[in-house]
Amino acid sequence: MSDSAALVFEEREYGSARLAAMADGLAGTLARRGVRAGRRVALMASNRPEWVAAVRAVWRLGASAVLLSPAWKRIEVEHALAVTEPDHAVGDHPVLGELMPMLHLDEPAAPWSGTFPRPGPGADAVLVFSSGTTGLPKAVRHTHASFGAAVRHWRDALELTPRDRIQIATPPSHILGLLNIETALRTGARVRLHRRFDLDALLRRIESDGITVEMAVAPIALALASHPSLESYDLSSLRYIMWGATPVTASVAETVTERTGVGWLPAYGASELPVIACSPVGGARLDSAGRAVPGVALRVVSLETGKPVGPGETGEIQARSPSLMAGYLPAEATAEAFDDGWYRTGDVGHIDADGWLRLTDRSKEMIKVRGFQVAPAEVEAVLHGHPAVADCAVFGVPDAADGEAVVAAVTPRGPVDPGELAGFVAARLASYKRPGRVVFTAEIPRLPSGKVLRRVLKERHGDAPGR
Repeated sequence: MSDSAALVFEEREYGSARLAAMADGLAGTLARRGVRAGRRVALMASNRPEWVAAVRAVWRLGASAVLLSPAWKRIEVEHALAVTEPDHAVGDHPVLGELMPMLHLDEPAAPWSGTFPRPGPGADAVLVFSSGTTGLPKAVRHTHASFGAAVRHWRDALELTPRDRIQIATPPSHILGLLNIETALRTGARVRLHRRFDLDALLRRIESDGITVEMAVAPIALALASHPSLESYDLSSLRYIMWGATPVTASVAETVTERTGVGWLPAYGASELPVIACSPVGGARLDSAGRAVPGVALRVVSLETGKPVGPGETGEIQARSPSLMAGYLPAEATAEAFDDGWYRTGDVGHIDADGWLRLTDRSKEMIKVRGFQVAPAEVEAVLHGHPAVADCAVFGVPDAADGEAVVAAVTPRGPVDPGELAGFVAARLASYKRPGRVVFTAEIPRLPSGKVLRRVLKERHGDAPGR
């Protein structure tokens, strides 16, 4: 990687001037197609430099980018488009191209001769998706001000400088992927973007590029710990490996450190508030998500009374910050996410007298698979569409590799193969939403209100062999 490279993809290098020219060209093409300030532009594409240029092109025009995961199936994209109502689309994914006119990223672009507006800090910059507990995914609205604050918080938490080099193999349509890319580029650090995740490719690039900061989630950490030839790679350039998306599995982290000499930096965030807490560089603890980053205020409130509790007492974690989302789409979902201006994370834990945060549970029913959120109601809605399903409920159970695994409890109308039901979901939703196990039950336990008693299902079937 040359000193002048801002972004590297495979064997191609992109300096800041080249990235800017790509963004200008795409902005010009989008402008000629009618994109203007205040409009929304859907973006669905594979990992590639043009993805980065597309986001920046949308921002140059004062529009907002609606980020769609390339892992989504048609039904998921249809829902996302219905929620956000974008006026235009750009990308390389056939599903998006089938649903609305799309500027393909491989089409030639020409610079715009007009001027670019400067969007105000309160204007929407990006919409990413976060699943709710009672329905389909919601769009999280971040303004230029809130996302800019998140970038500053992440840069400071990671102690990132222009001397750093990072690499990204996760989809940039996820808030962490976008945050990593923009934080590095705005800091002057260098980014290697991978087309897809390949652990050996990541390890080789740590050696060849002198990567200084590695990003990981639980499956990557587990793969590192079990890699048969981990010691054969020179990882001495790494300052640390960041662990995010799920609480640290201390035994896995310690195994990697014993084999490589590289320590970990646990961090905690959400699509709604990208950077909440992080361990201090050089003083990380594996039993904590870290301390609140400067600019973020945290409190714990009682699960029974909703009132703040003292140090060491357990309750729901709530946060306030300039990096907090502007709200959800649909807009009516926003109110329940806040408590007198504090964002309700739905996570349960405590903060000790020194400010260290420990997460112990989630009050929400979300299932977190490889860092991606899965809404039980979304999977249930698909299963209810199978003629053999009389009733069903979906819940998560701990999984060493993925953080959590999706389990579907089904009351069948008649004989049906569990694999058929799992495949039915996989054909309609992203692969990480597919039930890892399907168990059969005579009835789904519910309250009189109809609310599923997922806790009872976990007790009954959490360890069942299933399929």
